[in-house]
Parts: sequence; C-alpha cells; structure tokens
Amino acid sequence: FSDGGQFLDTSNAVERCQELLEAGADMLDIGGESSRPGAKPVCAALELDRVAPVLERIRPDTTAIISIDTYKPEVARECLRMGADVINDITALRNAQELADLVVEFRAGLILMHMRGMPDTMQTLPPSRDILAEVQMDLTVAIWHARDAGLEPDKLIIDPGIGFGKTFEENLLVINRLSFLDDMGPILIGPSRKSFLGKILDRPVDQRTLGTAAACVFAAARGAHIVRVHDVAEVREMLQVADAILNEGTREC
Repeated sequence: FSDGGQFLDTSNAVERCQELLEAGADMLDIGGESSRPGAKPVCAALELDRVAPVLERIRPDTTAIISIDTYKPEVARECLRMGADVINDITALRNAQELADLVVEFRAGLILMHMRGMPDTMQTLPPSRDILAEVQMDLTVAIWHARDAGLEPDKLIIDPGIGFGKTFEENLLVINRLSFLDDMGPILIGPSRKSFLGKILDRPVDQRTLGTAAACVFAAARGAHIVRVHDVAEVREMLQVADAILNEGTREC
C-alpha cells in the first residue's frame, strides 16, 4: 500500500511480500484496490486479477497469516478458497454484509475497519461531532452483524481506521484514546506513513519511518495488538523494546 503502483506487477509484489516476511512480518495484507484518499474503486475482476496471482505464489511458501484487503464478496470468496486466512474489510460490512457469511463458511478471520465515507469521498466529509463515539458505534454495529452471521469473537479484529475520513486532530485523538476500544476485541492500527505524520514532521511519505514507529509504540502502550506498517524491521525492533519495558513494569517486586 502507498506504493505508487510499483507492486501492480505480480513479480514485484511477490518479492515485496518475501522482503516483509524476512524483515519479521507475522502477517501479510494483500490488496488489489487502492484505499488512499481520492482513489477510485475498481471492478472485482480487475481486483482479483491483481491479487490472485500473488496469493497463489506466496501461500505455499509461508505459514504467516495472509489477509486480503477487500470489501467485495467475489474477491473474498476466491481468495479464501485459495488459502487466505483473513478478510480485511475497510467498510466494516457496510457494503456487503454477506462477507461475514463467507468468513464463517471458510472458518477465517475478519478485520472490521472504521471509515467515514469511501476512499474517493472520505476527505471531503465534514468533521465528526464526536469521532470516538462514532467509531465505537459504527464498529459495534459491524460486530453485531458479524456475530449474527455466526462469527466467533476470537475471529474478529477491529481497526479504528487512522487516516480514513478523519481530520488531523481526530487521528491524534483516536490514537491517544485507543483504549476506548479495549472491550471490543483485538485492535489493529495502521498509522504507517499517514498524512498526519507528515503534518507533524514536515516530511515526505518515504521519510516517515521514525514517526510511524513512534505512533505504533504509543498505540501499543494504549492497547493495540497488531500494527500494519511498511517498514517492518524498524518498527518491529522498537516495539520489542517497548514491549519489554511495558511487561517489566507490570511485574510484581
């Protein structure tokens, strides 16, 4: 993601997946439709043409968890059939509640992400009146739909959607108050190279590694279980140190 289209080529995408795994990634998130602000949707056939060849080549060679970033049932079904472990739905079932049925059918996992609007409209929306309440309510509704389809709680992951239809201040608030989602399930957060970091640091996209790591460490301290990043090795190392410090602080003397 945030790749400027360089991984639309299957070989480049496979090579990138291998690099991420060698850097220490526990999970790969593969998507065939950009979700950057202003991006236009693509048809399911094109999305699948981009994703399926990568999945076909990567799946036999790794035991890492493979997540498919899609909200389209046609794409999800084929990728689950090919061995994907998780569906990452950036619309949190708003576009297709039947995604939950598919995930149950294949005994897979489901990531529910909060997003205001869609990628091509989300940056034009007015600020939320109460972003924390909105995120919590929208994800609660999505969880209800998933549970109603028969999905077990341990198959669900929630993502507050940093950078998806939220203002600079709202992004900071969500990360700072991340523990407000503690009771809803494991939390995934994806601050990697996002524009709010660029605004703080005044750095271009490819120079936000340290800012990303800082956001991830803070999010982990606030309860995040999974971080979605470009620079795996660097962020992983910083999280290892943060985890050691946090765990030492909880031990009894």
